[in-house]
This record gives sequence, structure tokens and C-alpha cells, in this order.
Amino acid sequence: MSGQSITDRITAAQHSVTGSAVSKTVCKATTHEIMGPKKKHLDYLIHCTNEMNVNIPQLADTLFERTANTSWVVVFKSLTATHHLMVYGNERFIQYLASRNTLFNLSNFLDKSGLQGYDMSTFIRRYSRYLNEKAVSYRQVAFDFTKVKRGSDGVMRTMNTEKLLKTLPIIQNQMDALLDFNVNANELTNGVINTAFMLLFKDAIRLFAAYNEGIINLLEKYFDMKKTQCKEGLDIYKKFLTRMTRISDFLKVAAQVGIDRGDIPDLSQAPSSLLDALEQHLASLEGKKVKDSTAASRASTLSNAVSSLANTGISFTKVDEREKQAALEEEQARLKALKEQRLKELQNGHSSYATTVASPVSTDGGTVNTAPAIDLFSTPSSTNGTSKAASDLLDLQPAFQQQALLLSTGLPTANTWGGFSASSTTQPQTARGLNVNFDSVFGKNSASANNVDSAVASSPSQGLIPNGQQLGKLVSDDLDSSLANLVGSNIDM
Repeated sequence: MSGQSITDRITAAQHSVTGSAVSKTVCKATTHEIMGPKKKHLDYLIHCTNEMNVNIPQLADTLFERTANTSWVVVFKSLTATHHLMVYGNERFIQYLASRNTLFNLSNFLDKSGLQGYDMSTFIRRYSRYLNEKAVSYRQVAFDFTKVKRGSDGVMRTMNTEKLLKTLPIIQNQMDALLDFNVNANELTNGVINTAFMLLFKDAIRLFAAYNEGIINLLEKYFDMKKTQCKEGLDIYKKFLTRMTRISDFLKVAAQVGIDRGDIPDLSQAPSSLLDALEQHLASLEGKKVKDSTAASRASTLSNAVSSLANTGISFTKVDEREKQAALEEEQARLKALKEQRLKELQNGHSSYATTVASPVSTDGGTVNTAPAIDLFSTPSSTNGTSKAASDLLDLQPAFQQQALLLSTGLPTANTWGGFSASSTTQPQTARGLNVNFDSVFGKNSASANNVDSAVASSPSQGLIPNGQQLGKLVSDDLDSSLANLVGSNIDM
């Protein structure tokens, strides 16, 4: 089976409709594609764990719901996504997992859809057990062993005896659950299990480094412990030697699947003489007869063992630091790429704005109009322009005066084509400051009309002339005086 199934697309569409971006991303990260969850989906989920307004329980419950699927691919990818968030997400996520009574109940999971389903179901059960144990360990000690401070002043090196004897069995249980994954190189056949193995490999390095520092602290305190404490400490050290052999086998598998040799730490075995010295010390506390050993020889054996384990711890720490440095460089490269992209966007936006503002306007014919733009709000720069504009406006007055006079007297008006048409309406026209004898005007309509006709016929300059020529006596630049003269001339006529 490859590619997203119809069910995956429908589920993602449902979450898109409901507006749940987190649920949609979880769905896309745990599709039926036989490959590990995509990095962009995991990065978004990590970002969500760092946001205070994101509901962490809802995010975790969405991942748990995906593990109820019958497909081994969906379940396995849900486990790897959860593990990824536990390692790289905000600590709030693993805190919530540690507060739950139950996490993954997959001890009986079995996918019967095919032969690959049978094989992968075994690793799903083992993997879920490790994640459960990882959450339980956090609940018991209130910190993650893979994230604790290491070194001479680290958490495991500065822990007192009582707390150390209680903490080391917890870290041993988590290490056992991790090593119980027990995968061979020829079983890493697909991207899903490979992703899970890489997460387990990184956890194994950090977990064993903390485990190793706890053992160093135990050995330094061993010869000063009480009898019961020495007995517990000796048992813990014997189990540590067994787990060192198992972690060595685990790292060999990592080398076989192509992990770089520089990313695999070197293990230095403690001298076998140390175990004899520890057993003899416990026997002496119990009152048994033992070989006489000087304090100098015992101190020398202890020093050699501690030095050997310290070298192992340094090797593991270097691998972890190298991984952190690689992650930091990757993040810096990503930030640099984002910065360059942002600068390009700004430059493109600035150039497009400058082109819009400064470029001339192209006409429909393909030519470029380079004429300066007209400023509608600017004031004239010279008085000549002002006088010319005023003169142009006054040149329009004779036509207006002619039309007003003819409308007031009911005389035919000149149309555009040079002819005359009768006015259908008669509007009274008065001029301010004039004494007009309306009886003499309106009482002698016929005489006035005859006089006007004769005046038009006898004097072209006093007649009706189309196209806005002057009629009667006009006073330049004085509309009121011109109207008064026109009306007065008609009265005289």
C-alpha cells in the first residue's frame, strides 16, 4: 500500500471543515503512506507544543486516537510522531503524558492484513512499551534522562547516595525497554521502522550517557556505603555490565544500516578486577573471610575503572554534541534561507512600486505617453494665465446675453444651424438697478417686433447673428451693464 488512502483524504477534509489545524496535521503525519512522518508536519506539531494557546491534552489524545487504527502503518507513524514530540517538543507534552494513568495499550496489537503487517506488529508492541516506560520514568523522577545536564557537575554525578540508589533502577528499566526493541539490520525494510530506529538510537546514546555517569557516581561512593547499600550497588553494577554488552550489539546494528561511524560512540569496558574488588568489600562487610587487599590497590582499581567509564561518557557526549551542532547549523541555514527569501520579496515589492510610480503610461497604440501630468490642484504661476482665463470666460457672455434677451422678449432664437426657431416659453428677465416700463414694452409687442425686424435687416451688427456674436451695445467685462444696454435699446425701439 502506498500513497494517501481515500480515508486519509476524507479525514483531512473533515478536519479542514471543522477548522482544527492540529488534528488535520496529525492526520497528515500519520497517513497510510509507508514512509516516516513528513518533517513539515512534525515541525508544525513541535511549534504547537510551544504555543500556550494550544491544548496539549487534545493534541495527545488525537495521536492516541490514531493508534486505534487497524493499519500497522498508521499506528507505527502515530508512535513515531509521539516519540518525536517527547524528544524535541516542549516539556509540557511529556509532562501531560506522564500524568496519564495509561498511554498506549498496544500489547495485543496485530495487523492481519498481510505478512508485513504481522512482522511490523511485533515491533509496534515493543515500541509502545518503550514509550510507556519513558513516560513512567519521567513521572517517577520528574525529568527526562535524555535531557539532563551531564558532566562532572551533572545531575547524575552530584546525586546523593539514597537518591542515586533509587534512580538507577528506573533508568535501567527504561534502558531495558529500549533494548528490547531488538531489531536486526535486515528487518529495517521500510521508512516507518527506520524512523523509529533512528529515534531509539538517539535516545540510547543520551540515556546510556546518563546511565554511565550514574554508575561512576555509584563507584565513587561504594566503599563508603553501608552494607545494605553496598549490596544494592553491587547488583546495579552487575546489571550495568550486562546492559553494556547489549548496547554494544545495538550500536553494531546502527553501523550496519549506514549510520556514520563518527556518530557511533566507543564503549570502554571497565576492568574485571573492579568487580572482584566490589565483591570482596561487600563480603568483608558481611563478616566473611576474604583476601587481604590494601587500600592502595583498591584505590588504583577504582581509579582505573572510573577513568575507563569516564572515557565512555566523553565519547557519548561528543556524539550528542555533534548532533546538537548539526541541528544548530541546520536551523541557522533555514533562518538564512528565510531571510534571503524575505529580502527578495521586499526588493521585488520595491521595484514594482518604483516601476508603477516612475514609468510612463503606455497608450493603446503601443506608444509611450511622456507628457507631464497635469496637476489639478496647483495655482497658476503667472498673471497672464489668470487674465487669459478670465477673458475666455467673458467671451462666452454675448451668447448667453443673446439667449437671455430673446427668451425674455419671446423673439425667435438662432439655432445651431443658422436658422431661427420660435421660443415656446416667455420668461421675465430683470436687471438689477434698472427702471423698465413694462407697459411700453408688453403693450406694443407688434411694434417692437417690427422695429426689431427692421433693425436686423438694416444693420447686420445690430441683428441676430449666430455663433455667439455681439448684439446691441456690449460693455466688455461687464455683464450687468451689457444686459442693461440691451434691454434699454429694446425699450427705445
